[in-house]
Amino acid sequence: MTIGRGLAGSQPGVRPEPLSMGTERRGLWIFGFAAGLIGLLAIRILALKANVTDLYFDEAQYWFWSQNLDFGYYSKPAVIAGVIRTATEACGLSEFCIRLPSPLLHTATAIVICLLGRQLYDLRVGVIAGLLYATLPAVSLSSSLISTDVPLLFFWAVALLAFVLMFQTQSWWPAILFGLAFGFGLNAKYAMIWFVVCAAIYFFTTPERRGLLKEARLYVALGLGLVMLIPNVLWNRENKFATLSHTADNANWGASMLHPDQAAEFFLAQFGVFGPILFATLLVIVWRAWKEGVGEQDRLLLAFALPVILAITVQAFLSRAHANWAAVSYVAASVLVTATFVRLASWRWLTGSFALHAAFLGVLIAGTTFAGKVDWPGGRDPFARTLGWEDIAKATAERLDAAAAAGTPYVAIIADKRSLLAQLTYYMRDNPTPVFAYRPKEASARDHYQLVRPYNGASAGPVLFVSAYGKSSPVFKVFAKAEQLGVVEGAAARYRKHAVVFYTLSGYKGRHDSKR
Repeated sequence: MTIGRGLAGSQPGVRPEPLSMGTERRGLWIFGFAAGLIGLLAIRILALKANVTDLYFDEAQYWFWSQNLDFGYYSKPAVIAGVIRTATEACGLSEFCIRLPSPLLHTATAIVICLLGRQLYDLRVGVIAGLLYATLPAVSLSSSLISTDVPLLFFWAVALLAFVLMFQTQSWWPAILFGLAFGFGLNAKYAMIWFVVCAAIYFFTTPERRGLLKEARLYVALGLGLVMLIPNVLWNRENKFATLSHTADNANWGASMLHPDQAAEFFLAQFGVFGPILFATLLVIVWRAWKEGVGEQDRLLLAFALPVILAITVQAFLSRAHANWAAVSYVAASVLVTATFVRLASWRWLTGSFALHAAFLGVLIAGTTFAGKVDWPGGRDPFARTLGWEDIAKATAERLDAAAAAGTPYVAIIADKRSLLAQLTYYMRDNPTPVFAYRPKEASARDHYQLVRPYNGASAGPVLFVSAYGKSSPVFKVFAKAEQLGVVEGAAARYRKHAVVFYTLSGYKGRHDSKR
């Protein structure tokens, strides 16, 4: 049976037949789910131990945030810093420890998705949906690094489960759970606000569920979540609403507003994010729902999957969008696609999808284990951007040691690019020489380092300037003298290197006006 033909011939909204199983069979499903998740988690933890890549600069920046816990940071709210701080306090400061929360949280998200599938359909759908989510290509990639999407997806899944439970019981505990998940989600990433949009669309398309709109539980839950965001709002007010400004900059609506190529690129990337079979199936489900209607459970899941994908596709058309910006859609989509496969007994498609995802995981593990040592097709190493940074940090430390041995120690390091600042602060974390950002006098901060670590010349003496831009860097305008020391290349890959130029700067003149 083909996917399209099977969907077109099925009755809208028919739930998979609930499993009539005894305790023993139910136990086998639960055991299989637990064994699958534990096995997958063990593989990912071992892969993290074998991972030879340096931290990506966003990861290094999040680690820097975690060293100074606050209610907000330049580009994101506070949860990611707390997650990393918890991990490093328990495990250490290695790349492995910083990234360890990712596979753990994704495993927890898979468990919540299993509970969601069981609540909406049956145990079989829940188990398969949880395992399917855990093997998604995007989840495999995300499990090999640390990002704000990791806690966001967990809190989104918990909020969706609690939202469903609010229809099935008059108790207050699902509302409190929803409010807490919504609040933590907002503090993980502002994309959590899409949950409200999706819920509104669900109420609009499902009149029989609008009774919840009249209940105090819903508004107490939403209020709880918003109250939890107040500390971040206050932090933003004290810092000229830096995070909101960054979010607006990411949207980039001030630029040209017609980018069909960007929209097509984002849309096609979703076949990789969710998996080619799963995303194609999701599109067929959407087409069938448009033509024939859809049942209540499927409609709820569509409401929490489709709107974000459509909205971000429009965003990509108007400006730009990264492939992961619609990641929250795939919590609900994992359950919806699984329920469709089970309903149609499309086991070959399901098995094929698992096989493709397993193959991707294998390639990913091999890639991170042998990064920089493998000849990739076309000569481009996909992990090049996460290699060579520790080499540059070591070369920087050698320059510091040489100057100290010569009796002219540097009092500070200045770097002129956020990625370079992030990597130097992490890989030189044991070096006492402070690392600063360059920030013009009248300019607003353009990253967290410019916000909290702008160079102000407080200590007299020569400064080591590590430049990604060389002679074109504006840093030279604020120093009377600059002496080039040489160029260093970090071995990013066989065919690509990260190059920086070292300078000795002296005679600080004060922060200049960049308009001059």
